[in-house]
Amino acid sequence: MTDGGTTALPRRLLNGWLAIAGRFGTVQTLMILVLTYAMLIGPVGLGIAICRGDLLAKRGLKHAGSAWQEADSAKPDLERAKLLS
Repeated sequence: MTDGGTTALPRRLLNGWLAIAGRFGTVQTLMILVLTYAMLIGPVGLGIAICRGDLLAKRGLKHAGSAWQEADSAKPDLERAKLLS
């Protein structure tokens, strides 16, 4: 029942609830992200930093001239090429 631009009461209540629920959803998402970081990512990074872990093997790059590493793969041959095609 709309009369010249006024909205029915149930529709206004629904629109109000959707606005409130949207804000709750935003806050809830931020809280989940903060807790995930605080409980998982932060302690793992702190543990690696304390143990002086070098997961990317970058520690020796300052003194070495290049970051080139030989591949751990087999030499290319005809049989292997046939298997790949």
